[in-house]
Amino acid sequence: MRTREALIRSAAEVFHDEGFNAAALTTISFRAGVSNGALHFHFASKVALANAVEAAAADVLQTVIDRRGGGGGGTPRVLQRLVNATHELARGLQNDAVLRAGFELSREAGRQPRIDLRLRWQNWVTDMVARAARGGELRETVALESVVAAVVAATIGFEVLGMRDQTWLSRRTVAQFWLLLLPALAPVPYGDLEAEGATNGGADG
Repeated sequence: MRTREALIRSAAEVFHDEGFNAAALTTISFRAGVSNGALHFHFASKVALANAVEAAAADVLQTVIDRRGGGGGGTPRVLQRLVNATHELARGLQNDAVLRAGFELSREAGRQPRIDLRLRWQNWVTDMVARAARGGELRETVALESVVAAVVAATIGFEVLGMRDQTWLSRRTVAQFWLLLLPALAPVPYGDLEAEGATNGGADG
């Protein structure tokens, strides 16, 4: 199991550095500190290895969206959960090679992703925006599809731009986005919403 995990992390790093098409299995096995034979014992092909990276990244993404952070220990408002998750996603894309590679593999030219992380993120954002509307957390005049489009476009844009400049994934950048968007979304008062993200707690089932 340890060898398999090392290979997945190594593959994520190599896919990020070189791209899926250019990545060589010998490079992946070398960086993982295992033989080519050990790699082929766990993964029959580079495609199988990429699928494993995507699956591992999907698990990380699920952890991100399952978290809740209310600061005071209670269940936070839905909008706050959405804000928190965008910050968690940005931190994960900065610090977790597997999550980062999973998103990158979703857009790799010439390869059909087995798990589309961007679509999973979009579906979750869509669900959260709908919940916020049902709970009276959005202005009645707000078009839900516009909110989803803004949040998904911004966060995926940060992910792409962050490949070359991690400033796009900084807490400040994400907070500035929410400082612009929250006044247009939330009925007054909305001062209890934290654009910089609240402290994260346990899972929210």
